[in-house]
Amino acid sequence: MSLQFELAHRLGDFQLDVALDAPRGVTALFGPSGSGKTSLVNAIAGLLRPDQGRVVLDGRVLLDTEANIFVPPHQRRIGYVFQDARLFPHLSVRDNVTYGLRFAARTLPIEPVVDLLGLGGLLGRMPARLSGGETQRVALGRALLSDPQMLLMDEPLAALDTARKDEILPYLERLRDEAGLPILYVSHAMVEVARLATTLVLLRDGRITRAGPVAEVLSDPEAVRDLGVRDAGAILEATVQKRDAGDGLSVLASSAGHLFLPMVDLPEGALVRVRIQASDVILSKERPEGLSALNVLPATIKTLHEGAGPGVAVALMSGEDRLIARITRRSAKALELREGSRCFAVIKTVSVAPVDVGGQIAPEVG
Repeated sequence: MSLQFELAHRLGDFQLDVALDAPRGVTALFGPSGSGKTSLVNAIAGLLRPDQGRVVLDGRVLLDTEANIFVPPHQRRIGYVFQDARLFPHLSVRDNVTYGLRFAARTLPIEPVVDLLGLGGLLGRMPARLSGGETQRVALGRALLSDPQMLLMDEPLAALDTARKDEILPYLERLRDEAGLPILYVSHAMVEVARLATTLVLLRDGRITRAGPVAEVLSDPEAVRDLGVRDAGAILEATVQKRDAGDGLSVLASSAGHLFLPMVDLPEGALVRVRIQASDVILSKERPEGLSALNVLPATIKTLHEGAGPGVAVALMSGEDRLIARITRRSAKALELREGSRCFAVIKTVSVAPVDVGGQIAPEVG
């Protein structure tokens, strides 16, 4: 299942001009407010009719302005989950979820969706008695039971507090790995993107500035401008070796060595992806001794990118994984860092928050 789109549309002074061939998995659209994310997904959903464009989902043409093809939104077989769940307040959870069956091309059993999203204990409740995370899970269930060929999710967690986001992210990971649907996911929260995405698309001023596998884009020093200094970081893949090492830490095995993190709530043997922010990586030319930091990973410098300010973004390979460090230009000069130089990446254990550790995508989806 794949999605191809080529869209151009003017909204006042804003010009949207994008084209992409999105592979299977979760394609995340990331960019600041006003970059065109919502306009893009609305055009794919059929809620916005662009000036020019073409949208093809799994070989089915949904839009072709030159051929005067425009499939109405309700016939596109696209599930849309909004920031506000838009549940029917007078219907129970069960009735809200099964409402999606009215638009399905076939009759689906509700049990698999209920199990996937953990809705079993909620079916008899009314929406007013749900938490924000539960409300979004119900909205997801309704979208899935409409038998869509893909899902559009427009900042579905933006209105939730941190606790509710932590609650729903594991369900979204299961959805990614088990539902078998392509998902276009809009967000301005890098925590969500790093945990869920297989492909990352960066938008700015209505144009795609960078697109590719999420680990490659996040570890690209030249992408720091579009990601933002605070969000720049990389994804390291690992396996839970010891869930509890006896001191509140978990031991993870990565291609570069062991990684010690605060307790990871996943079973031993589980594959995980760990987001490590560039600002949390310290570089040393020699293996440091006498440090409180437990994570010291050997690395090779791939590229260095100087920004407009005093910072330098350093792309690293550590084993088979990519990392990125943000240091000062002065430090880079003092350490005589060069492409191909060997060094050590030092990462404080407590700098990696629990929300930055998520279940690794199933291989067949990626």
